[in-house]
Amino acid sequence: MPIEYLPILALIVLAVLFALGTLLMSSIFGPKRPTPEKLSPYECGITPVGTARERFSVKFYLIAMLFIVFDIEIVFLYPWAVVFRQLRLFGLIEMAIFILILCIGLCYAWKKGGLEWE
Repeated sequence: MPIEYLPILALIVLAVLFALGTLLMSSIFGPKRPTPEKLSPYECGITPVGTARERFSVKFYLIAMLFIVFDIEIVFLYPWAVVFRQLRLFGLIEMAIFILILCIGLCYAWKKGGLEWE
């Protein structure tokens, strides 16, 4: 192992020791006063209803996937906007095609009722 990497290795070891030491010290010296309120799961201030093993509708997952698709679209739009002047007309046409494909997918999901929440 080259000697140049020794400071990085020392920093990693120090960070791991600090994290483990902090967890150990808080478990040893931290107060332990469990109450029913502290042991209940926190759900935005609302009392939990039902079990965590409840099944979700397929529509929930469809809407979640659509959200991810359009969230990823934004990830691609930002770098395109940064280099828009260098790409010129080619970049504009490519992005228009990309957005058109996404709009066709959105219209298809809308037509099939994938965005309807019951």
